[in-house]
Amino acid sequence: MLACALALLPAAAPASTLDRAGLIRLSASVVRVEAARAQGGYSLGSGVVVGPGKVATNCHVTREGRTIHVVRGGQRWPADGQASDPHHDLCVLSVPLLEAPAVPLGDTHALQPGERVSAVGFTGGMGLQHSAGKVVARHRLDSAEVIQSTNWFNSGASGGGLFDGSQRLVGILTFRLRGSHAHYYAASVEWLQPLLDDGALRSVQPLTGSEAPFWEQPLPDQPRFLQAAVYEREQRWEDLDALATAWAEEDTTDAQPWVVRGLAQQELGRWPAAQASLEQALAIEPASRSALLRLGLLHAAQGRIDSARALLLRLQRLHSELAAELGRAIEGR
Repeated sequence: MLACALALLPAAAPASTLDRAGLIRLSASVVRVEAARAQGGYSLGSGVVVGPGKVATNCHVTREGRTIHVVRGGQRWPADGQASDPHHDLCVLSVPLLEAPAVPLGDTHALQPGERVSAVGFTGGMGLQHSAGKVVARHRLDSAEVIQSTNWFNSGASGGGLFDGSQRLVGILTFRLRGSHAHYYAASVEWLQPLLDDGALRSVQPLTGSEAPFWEQPLPDQPRFLQAAVYEREQRWEDLDALATAWAEEDTTDAQPWVVRGLAQQELGRWPAAQASLEQALAIEPASRSALLRLGLLHAAQGRIDSARALLLRLQRLHSELAAELGRAIEGR
């Protein structure tokens, strides 16, 4: 595997979106997943109950399993079937004897940058862990969106749940980009829908011959947003600018490549070009919280406080938690 690999180091998280009662309710629907590998040993991860006898998890947890069990509260149940979407790294297990409440599914498209979300999964495949964080971005991929957030999780939490403020499942915890505190990714719940049909189930056996998930592909074959994350982490600003330019040409309806290009140009000291890119992002998506924040920060850095305050007002009208970040930048001038 290359840069996008599951990391084992936790990071600090903001105040929780879940009270104790809410966490207890969700914990009843999050299970540990044990896959006995054909070559020996176990793969451990997490899963979320998404329907009667149905548990969603990551295929990279179960793909080598000759048998699979789910565990909750000292009880252990066998899976008798598995529906798989290896490209998106999502599998749904059939566990007919499991008695656990299903969580409601949310809407990934409704999430906004800065919105608080909660991650729940099993640390090291053993202890249940809750991590509070915020949405960083939603990334378009195959008619759905991958959620990037600040909610730390490790390999044992793979297959666990990312929940919105109403305790609805919006994503399945999947991978993180090493070397960054804000690059944790969850697969969209929209990709689960075809897997919930009983007709998609197959017998439990290793998923031999299946393709690697999108995030395990060689870097040139990964989605644009993951390539951009690697370039940003490595401060390869010229490469990031070139990538964002090509990305914007590929999808003229997406504001995100213009936001990315604005970041690259700002880091290269091309501030007028950065401003133009961010303004183009807002022309495509006037309510883009990320573009409003970055453009406001750019104005504040150049001492254009009135312009920065106008963008702050727009963020406040959108009830965006990113407004606080821009407000602090303005106050610091």
